[in-house]
Amino acid sequence: MNKKEEFLSLFNVKKPIIGVIHLKGDTDEEILNRAKNEISIYVENGVDAILMENYYGHYNHLETAIQYIKTLELKIPIGVNVLNVDALGFYLATKYSLDFMQIDSVVGHVKPRDEPSLKMFFELYRSDCKAKLIGGVRFKYQPMLSEKTIEEDLQLATERCDAIAVTENATGEATSMAKIELFRKELPDFPLIVAAGVTTENAKEQLAICDAAIVGSYFKDTRKDTGDVSAEHVAEFMRVIKELRSELND
Repeated sequence: MNKKEEFLSLFNVKKPIIGVIHLKGDTDEEILNRAKNEISIYVENGVDAILMENYYGHYNHLETAIQYIKTLELKIPIGVNVLNVDALGFYLATKYSLDFMQIDSVVGHVKPRDEPSLKMFFELYRSDCKAKLIGGVRFKYQPMLSEKTIEEDLQLATERCDAIAVTENATGEATSMAKIELFRKELPDFPLIVAAGVTTENAKEQLAICDAAIVGSYFKDTRKDTGDVSAEHVAEFMRVIKELRSELND
């Protein structure tokens, strides 16, 4: 089994969709209750995996929400992204036996003198963590301090993670086909995930090249990260994905 097959074996379907839980809310109770409702919407509408992320809530909210989702014993993969403190992603993924995790940048976001330290960081933390790692390269909001070409950084990234995530410059901003095609050209046999700006209008074109998608803002009632997950929007999007899968099987 090659790396692409190994990563995609986490999922039960082609072109899996990973829905994000952002942990929005003003109080501990509100944050958890909203997360519970959003998890239910994702499960009921056939989202293929769930990524727990402290986009709004802090670390304690994230761990509490993970504790809750684990009690559900869902039959889909569960992952985590601890924004800004990557080591805690490894910690939570290991503590709760999560299936995958995301780190927004695995290469190029530190000064060249710190690259050996970053390399050692991944070697150290990955040695004790069984979760598959999705790593960003030239990812939204991340500093770009690399002196290497994007092609060189992409190859380095394949040594540090199990799948690579591609975005444009901001949450909700459509990832350009030019960038997706560049990443795929350099990674013909490596898992590639489009991680921002996927819509019902561009999903088929982007997933013709990418192996999976991470969706957050587009599932919201406002189509923005500040909104609330809408069952109608999730159902509509997953209908398009099911059509795509049917076409792939024809």
